[in-house]
Amino acid sequence: RDAINHYYEALAWANKIEPLQEGDLAQADTDDPTYTKEELDEQKSAICSNIALMHMQIKNWGYARDEAKRATAFNDKNVKAWFRLAKSYEMLKQWEAAGDAIDAGLQTTTTGEANKNADLLQLQRRLDAHIRRARKLRQERAAKRAVRVSQVKAVWKHATQELGVTLGRTSLVASVTDDEDDDDDEVEEESRWHQHLPNSGVLPLRNSQREWSWPCMFLYPSHKQSDFIREFPEQDMLAIHMAQMFPELEDTNGETPMPWDVNNEFACSQLAVYFEVHHHQSDKNDKKAVIHPDSVEILHDQGSCMKFYESSRALKGDEGPEMANVVRAVERKHLYQQRKKWKQEHGSLWAKPDPAPVVRVHPAMTLKDVLQDERLVVPNFIVTFVLIPEQHPAHEAFLKEHKCLGVLQPDFSEPS
Repeated sequence: RDAINHYYEALAWANKIEPLQEGDLAQADTDDPTYTKEELDEQKSAICSNIALMHMQIKNWGYARDEAKRATAFNDKNVKAWFRLAKSYEMLKQWEAAGDAIDAGLQTTTTGEANKNADLLQLQRRLDAHIRRARKLRQERAAKRAVRVSQVKAVWKHATQELGVTLGRTSLVASVTDDEDDDDDEVEEESRWHQHLPNSGVLPLRNSQREWSWPCMFLYPSHKQSDFIREFPEQDMLAIHMAQMFPELEDTNGETPMPWDVNNEFACSQLAVYFEVHHHQSDKNDKKAVIHPDSVEILHDQGSCMKFYESSRALKGDEGPEMANVVRAVERKHLYQQRKKWKQEHGSLWAKPDPAPVVRVHPAMTLKDVLQDERLVVPNFIVTFVLIPEQHPAHEAFLKEHKCLGVLQPDFSEPS
């Protein structure tokens, strides 16, 4: 450790030296050593490489990697630095990066200087299988990502250009720290979107006939239940799926199939269907609009749409635990900034916006009809409907809390 400190001190002094510029050599009338920039960079590279070696001696592999990387930045011909960088990556199990460091080190010497590469060549032989596997996995990930990018582009084009749908997102995390203290009220409010989170990032699908299907969520606030439909074709009427899920009582001997529907209220003809209007029209195009952290945030462009999709996948573990931790940190920062802006604008998170107004939907409407309504915002790629039994007390309470803006229904008038 004393050697590390001395090397860091030497590096600090080296950083204070002003290199001679071109044309300055004739004016160097001092007895102190003088260096050109290239000579000085070689000295700094040697110092950083030795610091990396010292860190390797005490198994500080992260520091060894960083110092070896600095050494190669000063002088990319420093073979020892490339070896120490590759060795550090090996101990950190970053196989592809180790292979890149080995390749870079081997390219710095000519055939006649092969003896300088003995350690690198030995390391290359030992890690060959790991490096090949890591590079193959990287290529596979790149190919899969290219497919995902193509899928998101297709969804964005279909939704925003062909249908005129507004896409949105909700927060993917509920707190800004692991140990954030929540009282019961906060937990209840933060779990508003908990039905969506397991399915966030599930994209609409297009079949071979170029027909689209959307993920849909049916929420039943009267019974605190929900259903997720992975593929709801655009051309299907809501009544078709409602009839399958909630058959009439005469077809089921007076008993609904849902065990939680103890009063047998969930029959298709007895249900009122709504969707929430999450934004005023004037706010949809305002990228600087301040929204409550529990509200729906508009996805204004294809880039933000892609970023949200990748984040939702990563948080579910699709890219491994390390990437999930990175994305969780990014999402927590985003949530923190949302909270901060809301507090600056409204004074407190408890100053919540009014409950979202709703639009009632006639079951004879197709999903495409609903999607084309300009008042709809689709959060997390999931078209969300609220279903409540007409005669349930929760229906009246729901309408008292959420202003109904009207009824979306087919045009039943006869053509002239």
